[in-house]
Amino acid sequence: MTAESTDNLTDLHAAAEPAAETPASDAGPIEPDVPPEKDATEPTAGAADEPAEPMDEEADPDADQAEPGESEMGESSPADESDMDQIQDEEGESGEVTVESVIEAVLFASDEPLTAERLVGVLETGSVKQVRRAVGRLNRQYKQQGRAFRIEQIAGGYQMMTLPAYNPWIRRLLRARTDTKLSPAALETLAIVAYKQPVIRADIEAIRGVACGEVLRNLMYKGLVKMVGRAEVLGRPMLYGTTRKFLDTFGLSSLKDLPKTEDLKAPEA
Repeated sequence: MTAESTDNLTDLHAAAEPAAETPASDAGPIEPDVPPEKDATEPTAGAADEPAEPMDEEADPDADQAEPGESEMGESSPADESDMDQIQDEEGESGEVTVESVIEAVLFASDEPLTAERLVGVLETGSVKQVRRAVGRLNRQYKQQGRAFRIEQIAGGYQMMTLPAYNPWIRRLLRARTDTKLSPAALETLAIVAYKQPVIRADIEAIRGVACGEVLRNLMYKGLVKMVGRAEVLGRPMLYGTTRKFLDTFGLSSLKDLPKTEDLKAPEA
């Protein structure tokens, strides 16, 4: 909008305003020859030499100037929308995907050391030097955040490993996993106890045909078998039965969930 058009609009607004009323004490008799109010569309004295332009035409240049801005700030092009979708897909819920985060995820999922060259091949970008720098930055972050693991160089590659301070708890976990492993002799003895309980040791050995004292002790050590009482026979031998840990280990809610003996198949020769 030009300066001349601004002045014209100001004059038009001034001409359209009604004359201010004077106080009642100073007001005289109303003059009959009060000139009528000027129409807002009539040109003022200052703009008599220039023809008045319609209001809607004054707004057209502004509207034309605002259109480019609207296309830049408002609607986005299909290319921009596709780029944003791609960025959101790459970031996901866990944040921005970086070289460090990819290396961290790959090493976390791997059960063996990965060389720097292998990591470069997985990343499909960068170099061995950049991978080593990224590993160094990750280890510094782990140290600052007090994490229980680091990325160590093992057998020419990189692998995530827990700190030595946490070895006692790791040993307990590994021992618990080892305790659940059973030999064929232990499985046979445990099956007899599970189906015949309460049962004495002599009956177990009669079924298996071999001595099973050591096997029973190992099963009791693992918490799968326990002594549940004494038999009312000569010598009153100990009776053996299964424990709650036995149900948890084999995913049973009760002993009624054991497979029926008639449904069990004989081992193939």
